[in-house]
Amino acid sequence: MYNNVTAIQQIEKNATPVMPAGQADRVGRVIMAIATTGRREVLSKTLAELPRQTLQPDLLVLSITGESDIDRSVLEKMRCPVKVRIGSKGACHQRNRVLELVRPKDVVVFTDDDFLMASTYLEQIKALFNRHPDVVMATGKVLADGISGPGYSHAQGLDILDWNTDGHTEYPLQPTYNGYGCNMAFYTGPVVEHGLRFDETLPLYAWLEDVDFSRQIARYGRVVRSDALAGVHLGTKGGRTNGKTFGYSQISNPLYLMKKGTMIPKRALSIIARNILANIIKTLRPEPWVDRRGRLYGNLLGVMDLVRGRLDPEKVLEFRK
Repeated sequence: MYNNVTAIQQIEKNATPVMPAGQADRVGRVIMAIATTGRREVLSKTLAELPRQTLQPDLLVLSITGESDIDRSVLEKMRCPVKVRIGSKGACHQRNRVLELVRPKDVVVFTDDDFLMASTYLEQIKALFNRHPDVVMATGKVLADGISGPGYSHAQGLDILDWNTDGHTEYPLQPTYNGYGCNMAFYTGPVVEHGLRFDETLPLYAWLEDVDFSRQIARYGRVVRSDALAGVHLGTKGGRTNGKTFGYSQISNPLYLMKKGTMIPKRALSIIARNILANIIKTLRPEPWVDRRGRLYGNLLGVMDLVRGRLDPEKVLEFRK
């Protein structure tokens, strides 16, 4: 069912073809999943937009760490079945709780709690995976990403969607190295068959867990980006990892994935160098929404542990003690 052609090796030159008449759907259920903690209001506002999707998910899964993360009254307004999974904190742990529910023909759509989808997003996801049986992961076009700035409000995000959604549904599929964690969808056949999981060695915010999972599933088919899957990542601040912790992960996580084999050395070292340089330069005039000094201190701790042979992604758990 799956070939070993990677997204880096091929480019789909033609627009999405029409599925032959009478061909059975490859996709069983479309499952939308959100792993979230400590951002109840943000999540509620994002979920309020879900009923506008032209295709409703067959199941909405919310992976949380406690009842305070959700507003049950909002869930009652959903037009689809909802399951809530409660357990330990950490992006990988929370995403893995979703994978416990999947069947071999599902498509799981992971979005962040502050990602707003164009109204046809889920419809286009299902069509893409039905039309392209060699695709195992797809990620969309982020029209605006507030993660690198102060962020956008939900109202601003909806305005951006209104101004930038052109209604076109056929676009060439572009190869990409990995799905972007704020919006990535994957076919669960390889996940079930090969027991794929998000790597829980990457704790808490689990930076780069999307790259690691993408390169795992890329062994079984193509990883692509489609402009038909449009959305806005609000980049809402609050509930995120502190500067020191994130700064350490900026060193430890790329090197861990490089050693594991899911990130090539050139990419890992480039990411590390770029982040250290940015933290040094911007510490002089830090953005109000970024703890640059904390990140730089975390970078320093990471480099020191690397030299000592003690570098470990899970060490960030000690920072909370």
